[in-house]
Amino acid sequence: MVERFTRQSADGLLYEFTVHDPDYTAPYGGEFIWPRTEEQNYEYACHEGNYAMGNILRGARLLEREYLEQKARAESTGSGSGLE
Repeated sequence: MVERFTRQSADGLLYEFTVHDPDYTAPYGGEFIWPRTEEQNYEYACHEGNYAMGNILRGARLLEREYLEQKARAESTGSGSGLE
């Protein structure tokens, strides 16, 4: 498999791949544009077979939800954030 990443603009990358498989008579492939984002990206291959990853992410979402609920309660009572 051949992968290529090409900067298209300040706002995106072009991802192209070509698969050379002896079970097929010709190579095949595809491409798509990855838009720029400020969010964190995680390379999925590093986590293949890592069954703990689901629980790690689930725990992070739980902490985020608890933080937002605590923040909303503090804002509704006018008592400050209470999150220091």
